Amino acid sequence: MPELRTQKLKRGARLVIASHNEGKVWELASLFAPFGIDCVSAASLGLPEPEETGESFADNARLKAVAAAQGSGLPALADDSGLEVEALGGAPGIHSARWGGPNKDFGLAMARVNQALAEGSDGRANFTCALALASPGGEVEIFEGKVFGTITWPPRGSRGFGYDPIFVPDGYDETFGEMEPDLKNRLSHRMRAFEKLMRTAYQDD
Repeated sequence: MPELRTQKLKRGARLVIASHNEGKVWELASLFAPFGIDCVSAASLGLPEPEETGESFADNARLKAVAAAQGSGLPALADDSGLEVEALGGAPGIHSARWGGPNKDFGLAMARVNQALAEGSDGRANFTCALALASPGGEVEIFEGKVFGTITWPPRGSRGFGYDPIFVPDGYDETFGEMEPDLKNRLSHRMRAFEKLMRTAYQDD
């Protein structure tokens, strides 16, 4: 598949966020807002969610971004991200949402992670985010970011979404679920991927 090298995001552009997860859409839209880029969700456009059949975060992000770009006729950004726990061999990984069952119940998913970690296991973990930026013509480029930390139990905090209440980033005492959103955004795997994307794709003229 051709890499995205010529398309640029400019102030005033409209960008589809290829997600039906309201928390994820809000978080990504808040990152683009200072650059004057208007974000609209795939759900609000009535676009279906493609089946995530990839074998990596990058694969799944690419599938979602290309489908949204082709379905909307607009550039689209997809995020595929998840929690990787060292002692669990990188699980839940690309199956992070599936650990919550058919209803994507992250309370259940967090409990499963805690149960899977044997007593005394090292709780080292990281979040990984792959952002895929696609044009309606099918060009796509991937940007990846990671943030490292440890798993804590029980969950703490009601901010953020997903596994945030059990993840404490290195150098901090609060979980992502307890942190002020601005601080979490600055530290997150999503921000690290976003910064790479903007260095490559944003054109401020």
